[in-house]
Amino acid sequence: MSLILVKLAWRNIFRNKRRTIIAATAIGIGLTALIFMDALMIGMEETLVRTATASFLGDAQIHREGFRDEQEVSLTIQALDEVTASLAAEPIVQHFTQRVLVSSMITSPANVSAMNLVGVHPPTEKFLSLIDDAITEGTYFEGDNSRDVIIGAKLAEILEVGLGDRVVVTVAQSETGELAQEMFRVSGIYYFADEGMNSGMAFIRIQKAQEMLAIGNNVHEIAIKFTSIAYAQDATLPFWDTYSQNTNEALSWTELMSQLTLVLQMTNYSKYIIGVILFGVVVFGIINTLFMSLYERMFEFGVLRAVGTRPFGMARVILFEAGALALVSIGIGVILGFLVTALLAHIGIDYTGIEMMGVTMQEFIRPVMTVGQFIIYPIWVFAFTIIAGLYPARHVAKMAPVDAMRRSF
Repeated sequence: MSLILVKLAWRNIFRNKRRTIIAATAIGIGLTALIFMDALMIGMEETLVRTATASFLGDAQIHREGFRDEQEVSLTIQALDEVTASLAAEPIVQHFTQRVLVSSMITSPANVSAMNLVGVHPPTEKFLSLIDDAITEGTYFEGDNSRDVIIGAKLAEILEVGLGDRVVVTVAQSETGELAQEMFRVSGIYYFADEGMNSGMAFIRIQKAQEMLAIGNNVHEIAIKFTSIAYAQDATLPFWDTYSQNTNEALSWTELMSQLTLVLQMTNYSKYIIGVILFGVVVFGIINTLFMSLYERMFEFGVLRAVGTRPFGMARVILFEAGALALVSIGIGVILGFLVTALLAHIGIDYTGIEMMGVTMQEFIRPVMTVGQFIIYPIWVFAFTIIAGLYPARHVAKMAPVDAMRRSF
């Protein structure tokens, strides 16, 4: 009996090929939009996280408690040798680097500007930030000159300096608060889409920064790159408790950039809202198509009821037709969804230079396809199509034979 209903459903929906194709295409476009939107959201999240962590932040950081709030140069990481030795043995840690951070003043013959001075260890820093890749003029700490400084393009413009020009950096020393000044030579100029980094940061070698601040071999920050970024999003990872000892604190990027985490959660809710709207449109399209088909065959349904077909049997005919329409729509939607998403994943969507959720985009957004998108969303479309078919099916089941045949004339 079911096989007969399947054949009958396929024959009925293609009685009017143009209407069926238009309806199936409309539903399929809705499915395409859902697949593409989900892929775009995943791609956007990955790009945002990668941009935020790879530029300078890292997947996680270790500081002395209170340093992030107070920026006090005396708050250096405790038991540094033990921490670094332990990190070197951690199987989930791919790279880590030490940094010295301090607010300072930089002066040129033309101007003066406040900035954040960062002391870095160049051989390990290149694994945690993109400063070396962002150099547009000069070099990234070549040789062993301890007085090399790398500044952002905007800061160079403010100071009116170029490669080889000399600048003076002033900082307040730890403990005593006395001012220390050193002259540096601009050996490199970098450019980031993030204006804050371009105008407010300068990089020198970590040994020189430690010497200026009189903090010995101590550091303020250890930036960490995990073997998988998923570790940074796992709040239950023992890593956080292990390295949050001796008044130190280990934090992932999700805590260091909590505003980005909250906005990413909001994007998931927006995805559900858009999905409900699209499914609402799809449902009305299905109901309209089924009712148009139903009224064209009113006489047939009247005859079927007259010869003794039960109401449930009549309803099943409509539901099978709804299922057939859903399968055609899913086929169209899956093909279009794959083609559109694959094309834009290859080309990319240019959002470089645009600030999104507190992060300045530095690369194209590329939608990310997953197997689940081509399983879950088609199942949803099929389920919603069957649910939408219940209304016309109920209408047919309650139809009186005499009224049905009368309406057909």
